Amino acid sequence: MSLNAEPARPEERQAHQLPPKSYAAAAEEAIAPEPHVTDTDGTTDHRPTHISNLQSHGRIIIPSGDETEQYEGAGQDGSPRTPTKGHRRKTSLKGNGSLGRKHGEVIAGDLFGQHEDDNGLTLATVKPPADYEKDNRNDTKPGRLSFDLMSGRQAGAGWQKSKIRFAPLNVPLQRRLQTLAVLMHTLSIAGTLGIFFFLCSIPLLWPILLPYLIYVLFSNAGTSGELSFRSDRLRRLPVWSLFASYFPARLHRSQELEPTRKYVLGYHPHGIISHGAFAAFATEALGFSQLFPGITNTLLTLDSNFRIPLYREYALRMGLASVSRESCENILSKGGRNGEGMGRAITIVVGGARESLDAQPGTLRLVLRKRQGFVKLAIRQGADLVPVLAFGENDIYEQLDPQSHPTMHKFQMLVKKLMGFTVPLFHARGVFNYDVGMMPYRRPINIVVGRPIRVVQNKHPDKEYIEQVHEKYTQELLRLWDEWKHTFAKERTAELELVE
Repeated sequence: MSLNAEPARPEERQAHQLPPKSYAAAAEEAIAPEPHVTDTDGTTDHRPTHISNLQSHGRIIIPSGDETEQYEGAGQDGSPRTPTKGHRRKTSLKGNGSLGRKHGEVIAGDLFGQHEDDNGLTLATVKPPADYEKDNRNDTKPGRLSFDLMSGRQAGAGWQKSKIRFAPLNVPLQRRLQTLAVLMHTLSIAGTLGIFFFLCSIPLLWPILLPYLIYVLFSNAGTSGELSFRSDRLRRLPVWSLFASYFPARLHRSQELEPTRKYVLGYHPHGIISHGAFAAFATEALGFSQLFPGITNTLLTLDSNFRIPLYREYALRMGLASVSRESCENILSKGGRNGEGMGRAITIVVGGARESLDAQPGTLRLVLRKRQGFVKLAIRQGADLVPVLAFGENDIYEQLDPQSHPTMHKFQMLVKKLMGFTVPLFHARGVFNYDVGMMPYRRPINIVVGRPIRVVQNKHPDKEYIEQVHEKYTQELLRLWDEWKHTFAKERTAELELVE
């Protein structure tokens, strides 16, 4: 018997007065094996029957290997077919494999299990082919099954994954005051400038502000070396103790300094803003006068800072002075115990703005090899050289890595060459969060003052002696690193390096 009981060709169907049928429909019917209906009396009916219509003929039998799977069919009204005596019809399908997956069709496969229903008929469970679940797992077509549960986005997930950690509301008052003290110093230049411009917006104050501005531009208070504006009372205010305890910062000495000598202290590294140098040598928060009694120390900064209205007054009263050659010579040659600078000291951040570009956490890259100006100054004035190493100064800020961004580094160096200052691209934490802002991180700073290097005063030192003193200074600085790195730099990622 042919697979298709009805003729498929259009001319044959027209000859039998049958409606037209497409080749696709005929091919689809040809896929299914021809069923044969077996009556209970043993006779076989070879009438063509579509698979989806077998439910009305009784029990469907699907061969799978040597076994037979049986399904109880349903009646025309949809109720289960009950067995009848004398005449029972069974339907079996010849063939193996899948018979299609359309709605209403039976999927043939291996025998999975058998059991009897309430009417005593033997029923079977068919295990679908292995590719059935695979093909339907992610099928999204209408009428098809899908075994994966897909969910929409979770509301608020972005906030949960945010990398910004905000400060809790129950922060102790002391920590809040520490943050306020550091914020005040960090914004001191911007804050004083803002106040000055606000005062300039009041016309009634112009007769006072204009003469003051002229005085600031032509004053030499930052270079005179007299330190007449210095206020020890302001330097000892409790607010600076809050400032230093924010990190916290500590000052350590390797050897006492004689008050009958003059000194040039070289501070390393520069860091981004040199908070450690300010806490140790511009205030009494770390007890400088207690560790080095009889020594009047002056922290030096850029001369341009003494041309900023209002900030100039703040810097002079904190005991700061210009880092210019004139200022250094005046401080070391005036005042003191004998009126010629004995008992005075100046602190120079040797690396300067150039070194700030290499301030990376866990590292210590110093600009020192070509810096000999402070050595010449010490020899001319007969001042002993004292290296100072600040462990942790580079750790309180994060900045752009110059090795990873060489183009930006070249631009920063160009600005340094043309303008005399640099613009480090840095960040740290904020006032109310721990990840974004201009506030330094709360990381310890330990400032170790080394042993003094005696020099012989000479107004015109030769190059050989300058290099000899510079080498001694470098060796003492390396000794400080080797002796204290295991104590104060446990989390370092690199050793001390002299880059220039």
